[in-house]
Amino acid sequence: MANKPKIALIISSTRASRFGDVPAQWMLAQAQARTDMDVELVDLRDFDLPFFDEVASNAWAPSQNPKAVAWQKKIAEFDGYIFVVAEYNRSITGALKNALDQAYVEWAKKPFGAIAYGSMGGTSALQHLRTIGVELQMVPVRNAVHIGGGDFWKVHAGFGGSGNLADIEGAITPSSTAMLDDVVWWANATKAARG
Repeated sequence: MANKPKIALIISSTRASRFGDVPAQWMLAQAQARTDMDVELVDLRDFDLPFFDEVASNAWAPSQNPKAVAWQKKIAEFDGYIFVVAEYNRSITGALKNALDQAYVEWAKKPFGAIAYGSMGGTSALQHLRTIGVELQMVPVRNAVHIGGGDFWKVHAGFGGSGNLADIEGAITPSSTAMLDDVVWWANATKAARG
């Protein structure tokens, strides 16, 4: 497919002991198996973002911190996003909230999906992310992948699980396919509209 949308797969946790690498690698393989998108793994650990301390969002004033500007340039490369969403105390990670706040113009009018995890499947965190995304003028897609309950404990190595999402593929592949379909459709639609 010519002019395929470029999608960022963003790992939202920066902890040394994070589980996020496991779903990120699984989702990366799912996305790379498709022919209708190009996907790139983007790890918040690689950006060392300061806490947001600008005079305003870059929707209103250019950011001054070079690390924030570098992040904005990276995010601007993409036509859509898939977030690997860890649930911390019923919300998204502080690192992800800070990364979202460090840009605005770059997120606007682009879709996002998610693979979320936690004891309740990351549901509360993803709902918060969708609300934040709407404020950033993003397009949250309907479908998402949720890893929760028994599946979460089965694959989370930190809790004695296998560390292998292949063990639960039957439960999460249909929602992964639906979410990726949504992201591609909306990425193509919003890319055409922005053009």
